Amino acid sequence: MEDPELKVLLPKEKVGLIVVLTGKGKGKTTSALGITLRAAGYDMKTCIIGFMKGVLYSGEIDGIKRLAPNVELHFAGRGFCGIMGDPYPFEEHRANAQNAMKLAKEKMSSSTYDILILDEINNAIKLNLVDLPQVLALIDEKPLLLHMVLTGRDAHPEIMKRAHTVTEMKEIKHAYRQGIKPQKGIDY
Repeated sequence: MEDPELKVLLPKEKVGLIVVLTGKGKGKTTSALGITLRAAGYDMKTCIIGFMKGVLYSGEIDGIKRLAPNVELHFAGRGFCGIMGDPYPFEEHRANAQNAMKLAKEKMSSSTYDILILDEINNAIKLNLVDLPQVLALIDEKPLLLHMVLTGRDAHPEIMKRAHTVTEMKEIKHAYRQGIKPQKGIDY
């Protein structure tokens, strides 16, 4: 419900931004979900494609369902590659990430979405699950008004060079390092 006292700022020129959320600190995906929530408030459509996550439940899955039909979520990954007792071979991780790239191209070219979020794609590049030239081509082919958000640690300098906004999350202190297990609603 709109409040008549609140003013809405309108840009003089519309631009489809490229936003990179990277760094070793917590909050990259959470920040992307904040963008999603804000966009849903404007009745904008967002597609989120997860490149790494997908085998562990997180509250954001059901939270995002509550934003339907404005938000669509696709987990293409099989979990984190090579860590945390990963049972899947590299080839399977790569095949899933390649499928996620195909899905990203489809969703991007559908003209259905205002925002495309590629969650953990920076990690997927670093782990050679997708190739840097593939991602650069996707960025270069982005429709003019589509906003694209790329999350994950270790963003490649070429990705950051093409971005309009780059935010690096820096860990100052983390509960996990104090022996506190991840907490529902905060960490997952």
